[in-house]
Amino acid sequence: MDTKNYLNLLDELDDLEQTEHVWNKKKRKDKYPARNPKKLDDETRAFIGTQDDTSENFKFTYKAARFEEWWLLESLGAFYEHRWISDVLSRVKGGKEASVYLCVAGAEVDTHLLAAKVYRPRQLRNLKNDALYRVGRTDLDEDGNRIVDDGMLKALHRRTSYGEELRHQSWIAYEFQALKTLQAAGADVPEPYAVEHNAILMDYVGDRSTPAPALNTVDLEPSEARVLFDRVMHNMNLMLKQQVVHGDLSAYNILYWRGNITLIDFPQIVSPEDNSAAWEIFLRDVTRIGQYFSSQGVLSDPRKLASDLWTSYGYRITKDVYSR
Repeated sequence: MDTKNYLNLLDELDDLEQTEHVWNKKKRKDKYPARNPKKLDDETRAFIGTQDDTSENFKFTYKAARFEEWWLLESLGAFYEHRWISDVLSRVKGGKEASVYLCVAGAEVDTHLLAAKVYRPRQLRNLKNDALYRVGRTDLDEDGNRIVDDGMLKALHRRTSYGEELRHQSWIAYEFQALKTLQAAGADVPEPYAVEHNAILMDYVGDRSTPAPALNTVDLEPSEARVLFDRVMHNMNLMLKQQVVHGDLSAYNILYWRGNITLIDFPQIVSPEDNSAAWEIFLRDVTRIGQYFSSQGVLSDPRKLASDLWTSYGYRITKDVYSR
């Protein structure tokens, strides 16, 4: 189905919903390593015991529009088949880049609630300055490995339809790999569980009735604001140590829940060594954080904070190349 037809389908949805899936997916069990089953109550155990693990029989609680339902079945069906999820309860965040859904975990996961981030098709993604973030990147396949296949590389170089699908897939792989790296390093990010061609399954922040709000919607007490500001800067330090610049960090993509923060949305990460605009992108991240916390009574010098962190890892401060 071409882009025009997709846009026609969007007319039947609100501007936050998903559309029909465009790729054939490969289902491989090695993408879903065995985990310790969670402790289940009798009712949940009985439900999972009768679960039909084929995606065609995946029925969920969330009342989706017709094409959104199809999109979810295609995007999340493999997670269901491998018992990583057993139900989709609601959509907790909509967007033109991706939407996030609250899922009930399946028997293979030792938690009860999960978040599934489902990307829109590449034709409908709305990220500005995409090329800026790709500078210095090597494209990744669906398993997070560097693409070396000659046919794939030619498609990427020629920007064929297939090549653009590979770029879209690489975008998602970068987010999943970043979450894995940063979670292992102790950063405040959701634990990632699995990735499919168009969706990432990760920890959910919040409870069944209330998803964690974005930090920009929260008014903090002065004492708490200082603690959380320091925590955000700690995370930015950890990211630089792992050679990661978030690339779009602000109070809009930091979740707040019961006094703690969780950083989200990492597809546009850049390398501080390989991206010529990395310093300006990092400075922008720090500046946005400083602006939010200034509104909460925490004064700072974002440029000094950014330059001190940046140079502490031996990175050079370059001239302005990004127009804010």
